[in-house]
Amino acid sequence: MPVEPIAVVFPGQGSQRPGMGRDFFERYSVARDAFAEANDALGLDLGAICFGEDPRLDRTEFTQPAILVTEIAMLRVLREEAGLTPACFGGHSLGEYTALCAAGVMPLDVAVRLVRQRGALMQAAVPEGEGAMIAVMAPGIAARDLAADFAGIDVDVANRNSPDQIVLSGHKDAIELAIARVPERLVGIEHEVARLNVSAPFHSRAMHAIDAELRDGLTRASSQLVPERASVVTSNLTGAFHGTTLAPLVDALVGQAGGTVDWIANMQALSGVATTIYEVGPHRPLRGFFRAIGRDVVSITSARSIEKGLCA
Repeated sequence: MPVEPIAVVFPGQGSQRPGMGRDFFERYSVARDAFAEANDALGLDLGAICFGEDPRLDRTEFTQPAILVTEIAMLRVLREEAGLTPACFGGHSLGEYTALCAAGVMPLDVAVRLVRQRGALMQAAVPEGEGAMIAVMAPGIAARDLAADFAGIDVDVANRNSPDQIVLSGHKDAIELAIARVPERLVGIEHEVARLNVSAPFHSRAMHAIDAELRDGLTRASSQLVPERASVVTSNLTGAFHGTTLAPLVDALVGQAGGTVDWIANMQALSGVATTIYEVGPHRPLRGFFRAIGRDVVSITSARSIEKGLCA
């Protein structure tokens, strides 16, 4: 009997929580090995950051490698203990790096070093407190002419998360103007605006300040990358699967930091090839986005999923 294709998707920054990954770490040696590998690469105890009440968990420089190693540890356990055999991968923002690591494009030690650098650069690009991001929810909002809706306001569309949710990013004053504009543009349409708890305006034009340094880091790591394996991973920037050559991969990852995460297109690309989709991470923000396009997703956030046989 042919094996049905499986996709695995990974949440990004914002999905972190104290204690994340601890049950996998305590029960499975393969998870402990993943943390040890990442710790050696960074000279950090990521377990201490993930498992307790460490304030570094919400500092971008540490958040990003902490989430990535947690998700890779979880995936390694699911592969070894539950026989999960993904055919393709996707990841939301930071999660794209987890997806590339899961696909064998970048080793774990390289991936955690890259995302620690990425996190530090993203935070340094804009002083903390000067940037902001908001989620705007309304029926069909992603299909609107958003450039017209927010004309004259220096905000960028950071995420197209689902047909009914976008995220705007920019300087805090511009975001306040955007919040005031929303009711004017969505008259008669039920809507909601939520401020995001972030430390910088991610995926906005402000992040282009780090393009050169981000590219330099990726270029220095290029000898350890295997771009031929990237064709099973979706690109946040293009919405399609990556190609198999290095230069476009680097371009896409550099562009992703300051560009729009087109998660709708990523979901559509993955749904077009996968029969079953698993969300693997410390939280499950992606499940609702997939439901908005009519796809069910199995979300795995704890080791209990293995005991319940959800991956069998």
